[in-house]
Amino acid sequence: MTDQVQENATALDALKLAAGVVILAAGIAGFYWLVDLPIWLRWIIVLAALIAGALVSLQSYQGKSFWQFVQSSRVELRKVVWPSTQETWQVTLVVFVMIIVLGLFFWGVDTLLGFLTKWLTGRGG
Repeated sequence: MTDQVQENATALDALKLAAGVVILAAGIAGFYWLVDLPIWLRWIIVLAALIAGALVSLQSYQGKSFWQFVQSSRVELRKVVWPSTQETWQVTLVVFVMIIVLGLFFWGVDTLLGFLTKWLTGRGG
């Protein structure tokens, strides 16, 4: 995690990304091209191409930056304080109660406006 990523991308990095995409595309094309093989083997080919393409792409500047972002995200995720089960149930109950209260409020406002519209115009609601 302490590895430093180079300052900017090079042409070789673009080539690595393109190679990763080509490997993945070849695996997907192989799935359709090799119709005589069993379906499970064709899916293994696609999975292998996905893994190989990802490994090649991770060697590029963008891939290393992405991997560093993933590692930093994992560190930050460990810092999150998750609510207890009791807190989760309490908040869920408050949300449901507020939904019911606001639903009744807006139903009342709609009914009142409907009656006012009917009283003022003689039509509607």
